[in-house]
Amino acid sequence: MPSQQPPDGSAVLDLHLVDLRQIFDSLDPAPFRERDLDPKAGEYIVDWARECPADRPLAMVVHLSRPPAAAGEAQMLGEAVREYFRGRAAATRQDLSRLFRTGRVSLVIGLAFLAVAIMVGEALAALISKQSYAGLVQESLIIGGWVALWRPLEIFLYDWWPILARARLFDRLAVMQVSVRLIDAAGRVP
Repeated sequence: MPSQQPPDGSAVLDLHLVDLRQIFDSLDPAPFRERDLDPKAGEYIVDWARECPADRPLAMVVHLSRPPAAAGEAQMLGEAVREYFRGRAAATRQDLSRLFRTGRVSLVIGLAFLAVAIMVGEALAALISKQSYAGLVQESLIIGGWVALWRPLEIFLYDWWPILARARLFDRLAVMQVSVRLIDAAGRVP
């Protein structure tokens, strides 16, 4: 079975499996190349990659105790893994797009509410200007208007960073070199 050597300087994940099918989701009926990774395997790979330095390329070496059942399965494994993470990167970017759309709608609603709160606060303050609590009512409405801007500001200042970082991590995994090596019962390459 031909196996590529990971590029020099790569962060290498060594996986030891009995059979290639272990890495795939057993409930996914798609053909081998389009199959999803097993959720636990996918999370394990993502957690490993998250700990690797961002400037190093990633590589995965799958050590098999048993040869693949069909010719070409070893090569298709790399394609399947890369396709899986390309899909995850695209889905994560869609999540980011939805978050920004929610942020824009929330911002328009928050600004409109703030404008209404300021106008109502001024109108009420003018009506009850002789009362000692007029300033309290006006300031309370203005504070409520500013609180309505909390969520859009949270989205645009903080919430999008982790999602973008996850998409970039999936991009790195989508170009990861994957190779397969056979090992004997003692764990050595024959």
